[in-house]
Amino acid sequence: MNVVLFDIDGTLIRTGGAGRDALDAALLAEFGKVGSDAVEVNGRTDRGIAGCLFRYHGIEDSDANWFRFRAAYLDVLPRALAARQGNVLDGVVDLVTRLRRIDRTLVGLLTGNVREGARIKLAHYAIDEHFAFGGFGDEHHERDDVAREAFREARTRVGASLRADRIWVVGDTPNDIGCARAIGARVVAVGTGSYSPAELATHEPDLVVADLSDAEFLANRFTEA
Repeated sequence: MNVVLFDIDGTLIRTGGAGRDALDAALLAEFGKVGSDAVEVNGRTDRGIAGCLFRYHGIEDSDANWFRFRAAYLDVLPRALAARQGNVLDGVVDLVTRLRRIDRTLVGLLTGNVREGARIKLAHYAIDEHFAFGGFGDEHHERDDVAREAFREARTRVGASLRADRIWVVGDTPNDIGCARAIGARVVAVGTGSYSPAELATHEPDLVVADLSDAEFLANRFTEA
């Protein structure tokens, strides 16, 4: 059995800054604070981002405040997406469509987005139907824990015999590479985010590509014996 887990932002789609807009709006609406730009968001989980924002702005990093922040973020996210010019990245639809047609291959997500935020983003770009399950950033501060969640979810679908070396993680940041290694998975680093292929290569992924446009090659690589 083969499992391919995709990051979202910078790997599958670009939102044109909508995610950052929604973070800013939620921070202002719930806590009267301005500025999410003090916190690095690339490759982070939403829960981890919120924790950093809370600490930076002197807000208690409690579950109650997280739930407030998440609800406000999810409320504004659809409007933020509609207001920005984003896109599905090259090769994505072809690749995931090919993978879904291959026997004994499961396509999922490994993303720092909260589950509902992931659904909203992918539905906005009409690609949500391709992803059956995943690991998400609702609870985990660290990306490695999201990877472990995705691994557990994959095993509930295909059985406990699923080997880590039959899992591929596809992402655009060093954190995607690191979390793949945390579960013993293989990883493709894609240079469509804020890191160049050369920068990603220094973190020693199994494969580095400029983008996902060579869907046939990648699908074959993900499902080779």
